[in-house]
Amino acid sequence: MSKVIIIGGGAAGYFTAINAKENNPELDITILEKGKDVLQKVKISGGGRCNVTHACFTPKELIEFYPRGKKELLGPFHQFMTGDTFEWFENKGVPLKIESDNRVFPEANTSQAIIDCFQNAVDKLGIKVLTNCGVNSVYQQEKQWVVNTKNKDFIADKVVVAAGSSKKVWELCKTLDHKIIEPVPSLFTFNINDKRLVDLLGISVPNATVNIVGTKLEASGPLLITHWGMSGPAVLKLSAFGARILADKNYQYNVEVNWLSRSTGKVLNVLLNLKKKEPRKTVILKSPFTEISKRLWERFVLFSGISKNQNWADLKNTQLEKLATELTKGIYNANGRTTFKDEFVTAGGVDLKEINFKRFESKQHKNLFFVGEVLNIDAVTGGFNFQNAWTGGYICAIALAE
Repeated sequence: MSKVIIIGGGAAGYFTAINAKENNPELDITILEKGKDVLQKVKISGGGRCNVTHACFTPKELIEFYPRGKKELLGPFHQFMTGDTFEWFENKGVPLKIESDNRVFPEANTSQAIIDCFQNAVDKLGIKVLTNCGVNSVYQQEKQWVVNTKNKDFIADKVVVAAGSSKKVWELCKTLDHKIIEPVPSLFTFNINDKRLVDLLGISVPNATVNIVGTKLEASGPLLITHWGMSGPAVLKLSAFGARILADKNYQYNVEVNWLSRSTGKVLNVLLNLKKKEPRKTVILKSPFTEISKRLWERFVLFSGISKNQNWADLKNTQLEKLATELTKGIYNANGRTTFKDEFVTAGGVDLKEINFKRFESKQHKNLFFVGEVLNIDAVTGGFNFQNAWTGGYICAIALAE
């Protein structure tokens, strides 16, 4: 009977274990979890509802959401991707639903549905799960692996590292002849201390375009003003794709925001037309752009040197140009970052060049596998990081079951 040790009791570890055992009931599988609880990230993901995947059903489109791992995941996604995830959970009695922003959640609306599904499968299949069992070292002895923990040594024919992004695990990977791409944070909000944003906490625009001045980094989507500065999908996407560049800048850079995702010329034309059509109306009273709330509009008007009492007819062209620029090319200084809620993700991990993605197996050592966030793969927010865990776990499981 082939013995398999899986290091890490998270999404990737559980999914690998369940699929491997279902494909080969003869396997003796043990999951080792260093903490007292398993599936912690599953529990807190998506505000406690578990954002299982994203409703994107074409591999070529899906890989575009991965700043790191894009090229490597194309093949694996042809084997197991979003549609397979739907089917897998459906067959286990956990139907999924697609929300308006294409994020996918269990119909039960709670992450507990996923946790129970995994726990029931593990119990039914006879997969052992040991908590408070951190791994100190892994080494080869003759043709087997020795997995050393504080409690005891485990002997295994195959080892899967599925322990997420942790310094200790990456140090362990180095002892197994693997190169680690230095981890830096991904998915973070921009810390911006700017009087234009003071007291506007919670105000959002549906489709802003944000870019990092002096780079090619740009992203569009909803933007949210927070206590710390700026967040929302546009900012988080930019932080993911710019993770390394922004780390190199020590998180100090200028952000250009086009609040309307329209050209300065088009916005200026709207303002000039208002000057002609509604000359007697007070500028500050109403935003001509439905996307810009009254409070945000007031802030831009005042910041453009327009007084509270000025009518459209009173405005000089220079004031209108300043307002159009403020709406489409506002520059904000970012200094520092704030981790986005519980979706802590890192860019970095085991070098992808050292992995055979047909099996998620080490090229350095036979029968050593890596799945999930321990690899240098990460994605934007929206269920993509879990999809990486399911895909890697499934393909690794098929290899384990041989």
